[in-house]
Amino acid sequence: MGAKSTFALKCLQWFIRGIQFCCCAVGLALYSYFLAVAAQNDVAIPKWVRAIEGITGIGVLYTLLGLLLLCCLAGHPFTSFIAIVLDIAFVGAFIYVAQANRGGAGSCQGRVDTPLGSGDAAASPSGLPSFRILCQMETAVFSVSIVAILFFILSALMEVVLVRHRRKEARFGPSPANNYTSGYGSRKGGFFSRFRRNKEADTYNPNALPEHATPDQIRQSYNTEATAVGNEPAGYPKYGEAGQQYDGQTAYPENGVTHEAGRSTNGYRY
Repeated sequence: MGAKSTFALKCLQWFIRGIQFCCCAVGLALYSYFLAVAAQNDVAIPKWVRAIEGITGIGVLYTLLGLLLLCCLAGHPFTSFIAIVLDIAFVGAFIYVAQANRGGAGSCQGRVDTPLGSGDAAASPSGLPSFRILCQMETAVFSVSIVAILFFILSALMEVVLVRHRRKEARFGPSPANNYTSGYGSRKGGFFSRFRRNKEADTYNPNALPEHATPDQIRQSYNTEATAVGNEPAGYPKYGEAGQQYDGQTAYPENGVTHEAGRSTNGYRY
């Protein structure tokens, strides 16, 4: 169970990082196009355009590195802490990206504002695409920035889940519950097993006396006073013949019956 749950959590984090990578790659590609067209046509490049180019470029590198390191460092406290800090930082960074591209939130009709200038949507500056196309590109960046914000929040939460899961596996380790593989095993009985365990604990009486040993549990011997004697077919009485003392005297003499004195023990040991 532990290995399967770990693999499932890693797959989910891979999916989240993959979406982040795609969002950053789309933003980087479109703003690289904006910068290339602006440089070819000697158009002034605003500083916020360069800033978005840098944010999306760093985002591509970070998410690609996260996809690669997820195989071997998933759930490590140190790396997960760094990832959580960077995820929160990228949440703030993509909020800025979405705010800078808020011009693409409209219908791209009439007068529009784009990274390469403002004008009528149908107008086409010399050497540049129409403002409608530029506005639609800005809409794409605005959309992927909103998606990136949500998935960076999810990835930060998933890092916490991976750390907790890793610590839980390390605390329990291999056991019969997980077939000596990994993980923490499954709890038998589910939720209602807690009530059964409590009931069993209530029935236990610490003042109860131990059970007496049965005859078949006693060792056959003649050396101690606490063991059975004479139960085996070849056994012998410990103190001579039955009804006699160790020196040959009758233990319980019958009335009117005399016995010879000094009777031998007939080879019996005591």
